[in-house]
Amino acid sequence: MSKPIITVVGSFAVGLTIRTSHMPIFGETLLGSDFDMGPGGKGSNQAVGTARLGANSYFAGIIGRDKLGEIATDLYAREGVDTTYLRQSDRMATGVGFIILNQAGENGIILDMSANKLMDSAFVDEVEEQIARSDVVMSVLEIPVEAAVRAMELGQKHGVKTILNPAPAQPLPPAAFQHIDYLTPNDTELRILLGLSPDDATPTLELAEKLRGYGVGNLIVTMGDDGALLMTEAGVEKVPGVTVEVVDTTGAGDAFNSGLAVALAAGNPLADAVRYANCAGAIACTKLGSFRRQACKPKSINFMLNIMGKGGLVGWLDSWIVGWLDSWVVTNWTNCRLQPTDSDLTVIRFE
Repeated sequence: MSKPIITVVGSFAVGLTIRTSHMPIFGETLLGSDFDMGPGGKGSNQAVGTARLGANSYFAGIIGRDKLGEIATDLYAREGVDTTYLRQSDRMATGVGFIILNQAGENGIILDMSANKLMDSAFVDEVEEQIARSDVVMSVLEIPVEAAVRAMELGQKHGVKTILNPAPAQPLPPAAFQHIDYLTPNDTELRILLGLSPDDATPTLELAEKLRGYGVGNLIVTMGDDGALLMTEAGVEKVPGVTVEVVDTTGAGDAFNSGLAVALAAGNPLADAVRYANCAGAIACTKLGSFRRQACKPKSINFMLNIMGKGGLVGWLDSWIVGWLDSWVVTNWTNCRLQPTDSDLTVIRFE
């Protein structure tokens, strides 16, 4: 089996992260720690994540012709992400994101997507030939809705699996949902997509049923360490989450979507793909900085799946082992499929 081809029509932004005790109010100055600056943006993170998980990854996006844009081009050259459809613009600067973390690893983010705002349907149409030869096309809502929806339309037109990660959540045209094979909101984004407040008390299951009624093929609601809720034509399934020592949750959703795309592109069943994605997202939470957290190796995920099959991760020791593996294991695997283990779970192997 050849390496899957995954095309991401998405965003790039340089992320600046700092940790402090609480969110400042206007007029307040706080001392922080753990400053980190590096490449980010949900689309870019997912392109890097799928490349590191063994796929042929293509990124279509727009950056500024500036020093921050060079961070993007250097990144993709280093990571092996194809940039045939990456454009540089003199009209706007490269996007940036400011991320504030508390001591528990929870975050608040302020974005200026800048050059990403230049993406439109015409830009995505230029990527149609690449989308047509892909196994999966992915998009996010850090770019204009028009561009994200067009990527889904073209994917469906050519029989390519489509994944939309609707973050940051915003209303979508009703007709857009029918072009999405896999929609991956978290429980907050689910509510926003339905025009509700982020903390609406309506049960998630009830809201998921309503959203899938709009025409989505498969709805996957991510719920952190509580796992994921799957709603498909076949029914509803809950896939358990994974507990790890959380350092930073920024980018965990990107790691989840990367794992999901690679597993689906390899032809694996949805529930197994979500198990794999859950592990990718969980491992990402053990590192500081959204870019570093896309470094999840397939062998680390497989190790975690085996641990889960024996009763789940317990305490800091298992998290340390997984982190050690993720830091040191280097793989040369090119093909992937699911293989049975001695547990009830299956894991993805690359050979």
